[in-house]
Amino acid sequence: MPDGAARRLVPALLLLAALAACAAPQQRAETAAGVPRGSEASDSHVPPFARVPYEPISREAVVAIALREWKMFDKPVNDDPPGSRPPLPADEKPERWEGYWQRVGEYWWLGLDAGDPRSGLTGKHNEYGQTFDAKRDGYYAWSAAFVSYVFRIAGAGAAFPYSSNHAEYINAAAEQALGAQTHWIITAERPEAYAPQLGDLICEGRGKSGRLRFDDLPARRFPAHCDIVVEKAPGQISVIGGNVDDAVTMKHVPVTDDGKLATPDGTVVDTRYPWMAVLRVNYPAAAPIS
Repeated sequence: MPDGAARRLVPALLLLAALAACAAPQQRAETAAGVPRGSEASDSHVPPFARVPYEPISREAVVAIALREWKMFDKPVNDDPPGSRPPLPADEKPERWEGYWQRVGEYWWLGLDAGDPRSGLTGKHNEYGQTFDAKRDGYYAWSAAFVSYVFRIAGAGAAFPYSSNHAEYINAAAEQALGAQTHWIITAERPEAYAPQLGDLICEGRGKSGRLRFDDLPARRFPAHCDIVVEKAPGQISVIGGNVDDAVTMKHVPVTDDGKLATPDGTVVDTRYPWMAVLRVNYPAAAPIS
């Protein structure tokens, strides 16, 4: 190549390199905001210990992780009927506190599949990193993301239908109960027929969906809430859920003498919540002690 042509080419190459350098941070920012990440695997963002996983998922792991998050939020307990407490002012919502909104962001980021447009949310930011009004936090409810996070980090791998909506995995569990050949680790059980065990989920419909019952499942997309069972005692179980009082919160749920949510005729014991299904988690059998 003639020397003059080479001299003219160098500035052009330098300009292209500079443009590429400027574009790289922008691309990373878009990825961090939840923009779909192309051909990445759905679990490409998950730490190796949970993605491989290093150890099979277990009841102990699910309970321990749920309790860990509850302790981080200062162990709140709410056994009052829903709606009996006034909404918290913005500055009193734990999900918006420094150090806590970032944790909620981790629930969104790790709980959902890579590329999910909602994975860029936090406890006070939308998927574009913009702070949303605290009065609109219902549009960014993170209770299903919390459940998904717990099962993801506990090592459920591809066996759990991670979602930002509880109805997704309630329906998946119901389909499995009806005989669908799936690889999901969850199966829906009737509240009057199965006593929830540690690490299982208990679920209710919200709002008008509170009228839904087990025989209505699977149903079209509906608002719902699920809690993780973390403790059993005579006449009651303790459960932990996300986005309850804008935190990870425990409540105590009354059960029958044999540990079920409903009596044989289907009447739910808990008069506060219309529990409609238990999601039994089919944990791998523990390895025999040698």
